[in-house]
Amino acid sequence: MNESYNQAVDQFVQLWGDMASAWGINKTMSQIHALLYAVSEPMDTDSIMDKLDISRGNANMNLHRLLEWELVKKINFERDRKDYYTAETDIWKIVSTIIRERQQREIAPIRAELLECIKTLEQGGMEDEESQEFKQRIENYYDFLEMFERFTNALLPYINKKNLGFLKQLVKLVEVKESIKGNLTKNE
Repeated sequence: MNESYNQAVDQFVQLWGDMASAWGINKTMSQIHALLYAVSEPMDTDSIMDKLDISRGNANMNLHRLLEWELVKKINFERDRKDYYTAETDIWKIVSTIIRERQQREIAPIRAELLECIKTLEQGGMEDEESQEFKQRIENYYDFLEMFERFTNALLPYINKKNLGFLKQLVKLVEVKESIKGNLTKNE
């Protein structure tokens, strides 16, 4: 391997980890995925630990999560007792998986907690105006999250390279609508 390749892999792993942290995803988990995404050959746990300078426990925990998310696959070779890992390389599937997992782990629980807040409010009788207004605000937030979930659930099956033309047309439609809306606002 040449030095430029190694530098690019290191840069990519760092970038992927930083980007994922901004999205609320474990940085080490993201760096392991990025490393496996960047290399051509499957890697064993020891090699991953050495390259990323992480502990075995950290590596194993994050590899387990990546397996759960179906972002990596475990591979076994004959006459080798080690587990090797390779990453999902279809970026469309990766992004769809991350969106789906975050939605299930974050948005759905928030919606459930919002319903609990409403129940707590309702137990107090809802006779005062402040409680009624607060309940309306919570319901508005709940409705938004519900629509967001429905939107992502409806769109996720279409997020793939095969549908790139459709997705570009969808974005173009929204951009044209916003452009027309902006021009109408300017002319008023």
